[in-house]
Amino acid sequence: MNSLRTKDIVQFLKNNIEPIEDKFYGKGYRATAYLTDGTCLPCVEFRSVGNITNLAIRRFKEELSGKSIFGKSSGLGYYEIVKSFVAQGNCVNDYSIAKVEKSKYAFPLQIIKQIKGETSMGWTGFVAKMKDGNIFAFGTDFHFSFFEMPPDYHSDDIIEIINHSYIGSDGEIKSHHEFNPNPDLSIQTVFRSKPFFECFMDDL
Repeated sequence: MNSLRTKDIVQFLKNNIEPIEDKFYGKGYRATAYLTDGTCLPCVEFRSVGNITNLAIRRFKEELSGKSIFGKSSGLGYYEIVKSFVAQGNCVNDYSIAKVEKSKYAFPLQIIKQIKGETSMGWTGFVAKMKDGNIFAFGTDFHFSFFEMPPDYHSDDIIEIINHSYIGSDGEIKSHHEFNPNPDLSIQTVFRSKPFFECFMDDL
């Protein structure tokens, strides 16, 4: 398979994918990508290379000048910051991509906006109601870009989010915030956020 031209990837993303905004990284376009060897990456977030580069430069300067709290506390702040930018994260190069399409694991923006706050420390749990009336429990410890989906369902099937809730053994929606000394959380299926790749491009 031949690689797509960068401008063709950018055009597809801008014409077909509603971006989500991040105050540090800017716009993110969530999609599925097929590589030139046929490998499918179902969850890829495309971002501008300029935002991540400028963020790295700023963080490096803060560490070298001693302005960062990490540098003051351990003395290893600069090393750790550099490591976080150059040796962590899942990345794919745009020239390795042969095809891009919409991802069934990316919640529509209007659905993401319905998810409100942490349910508990480091965890956000919620129930999603589908077009056919069925309900499913979801949860994430941090990321909201992509979620595993129930069989035969697409993220576009979601019509409503019920925050800070789960599904009990009786099939009813329960609130995480209501006192229950013996919550039956262990028996429910919870669809978790999915790991994803990032692709940084010049023209996004």
